[in-house]
Amino acid sequence: MLLRLVQIVIGVGLAIGLLVGGGYAAARYFMTRLTTLPARPSFSEEQVAGAPPASDGSQPGADALAESPTSPQPDPIDDADAYQARVIQPIGLILRQGPDTSTTQIGGIDYNEQLTVLSESEDGAWIQVRLPGSEVTGWVKAGNTEPLN
Repeated sequence: MLLRLVQIVIGVGLAIGLLVGGGYAAARYFMTRLTTLPARPSFSEEQVAGAPPASDGSQPGADALAESPTSPQPDPIDDADAYQARVIQPIGLILRQGPDTSTTQIGGIDYNEQLTVLSESEDGAWIQVRLPGSEVTGWVKAGNTEPLN
């Protein structure tokens, strides 16, 4: 009788242990699958003011950034101190006209995208960058890129 009681207690304990372990494993699996960030969407509101939508299916207003006569022309930049970097912020970066959050957003830069770092603001909180394959320059928060060596 005592042996039978011990077998029941051990069986119930093993069953509970298997249920807890399986639940823990399933929870870990789903948490890791659901915490992967999706690709950053592109919205029509990100289009440059007054720029016509792109007809070739590319990002709206991207060609107007470089060619728009109403957009301020960047100062000549000395490329001697420029270096290549990549974006390490998982949600990407907002490209702005100036080194301040109150300046106009002129675009976005995706995670892992390469760019050219041109200079740093006086306080070191912002860096001026150029997008690859274009002459579009803007400012992003410092600390969200890493140099490529």
